[in-house]
Amino acid sequence: MRRADKVIISCAITGSIHTPTMSPHLPVTPDQIAENAIGAAQAGAAILHLHARVPETGQPTQDPEAFKRFLPQIKDGCNAIINITTGGGLGMTMDQRLAAAKWAAPEIASMNMGSFNFNISGAAGRIREFQHGWEHDYLMMTRDFILSNTFTQIERAMTELGELGTRFEYECYDVGHLYNLAHFAERGIVKPPFFVQAIFGILGGIGAEPENLMTMKATADRLFGNDYYLSILAAGRHQFPFVTMGAILGGNVRVGLEDNLYLGKGQLAPSNGAQVAKIRHILEELSLEIATPDDARRMLETKGPKNVAF
Repeated sequence: MRRADKVIISCAITGSIHTPTMSPHLPVTPDQIAENAIGAAQAGAAILHLHARVPETGQPTQDPEAFKRFLPQIKDGCNAIINITTGGGLGMTMDQRLAAAKWAAPEIASMNMGSFNFNISGAAGRIREFQHGWEHDYLMMTRDFILSNTFTQIERAMTELGELGTRFEYECYDVGHLYNLAHFAERGIVKPPFFVQAIFGILGGIGAEPENLMTMKATADRLFGNDYYLSILAAGRHQFPFVTMGAILGGNVRVGLEDNLYLGKGQLAPSNGAQVAKIRHILEELSLEIATPDDARRMLETKGPKNVAF
């Protein structure tokens, strides 16, 4: 692992997992997404991981037109690296999932590294009444849902976006996903440095146990040596303890309302910027320096903001 002199903070602004009923602070309109993204950058996030929503209902959408309503505003409002999802919303086709990133040609796009059971149905049981009709069924269908990322799908996404100069955040929900990345690296389809996002606490993926973080890091060390940067995210209440542990081990961190709606126990986060400010404070108390967007660009060897399509 490349132990960075400075820690990259990524912030995942809205995602496609949480629904509007879960928090009044979840950004869904273009203005809300832009305001939250710029606020997160001002608080110290070097990378902004972005999904889009249908403003009226909060449903996830990968329509490039939806991204066009906030990407230029974010680019004008801050210097952060913009990272466009290719995971999209649960149940989308690959054409849908890739549409926004292929239009935007961003510096970074997310890249799920394997298929797995992705179950978020438990969230539905904690809500008595939903604001929108789609929310309950969207959550409950994941009891019988596989998030599909076959080798064919991954290779297609890597190839089509790689031709645009886009680099990747490799999202690894389990140990086997690291081996999948090694397979594509050995074939020369993707090149180092690899930005490996290890994800913990999603039902169906690896659990949020400290020993699992050590296992993921040790495995990545064996597979990629000094050719990768590690970043950590954990779902829900595990977010801040887990990403702090990752930073202490020499890794980078991801926070944001996509991964966790809370700032502390029983306290909903009022914004993405509040989560970034909290983790920045923790890291600086540990004498860890925070990477600027340009620091992150040098580390990850991205093509720069002048070479995107928005």
